[in-house]
Amino acid sequence: MRWPRFKLSSRAKKILLRVGMGLFAVYVAGFGVIWWAMHQPPEKFGRVMMRMPGPVPFLLYPFETLWLRARAGHLNAGERAPDFSLLKVDKSARIQLSTLNRNQPVVLIFGSYT
Repeated sequence: MRWPRFKLSSRAKKILLRVGMGLFAVYVAGFGVIWWAMHQPPEKFGRVMMRMPGPVPFLLYPFETLWLRARAGHLNAGERAPDFSLLKVDKSARIQLSTLNRNQPVVLIFGSYT
């Protein structure tokens, strides 16, 4: 069975080219927004991702690879942790690492216990 061949007019080719270029531009712009958001503090990243339509970023972009590269640290084993502050769970105040570290050593554990 042979498939029928379609001939497109030059006008149709131009329209398809423009639509393709427009879709590509939107894809690249979305990539840029996600990449930029991943380099922001977690609160801002969460606000940006909250406005994304459903699972679109996870389906269209290599999200995990982007995330791992954006959040990769520059510390090596044995180096001091950079100073940072975090909001308490009850949001009553901020706690700074350097303040805690003055009195006693601090152990930071990042992970899941589930």
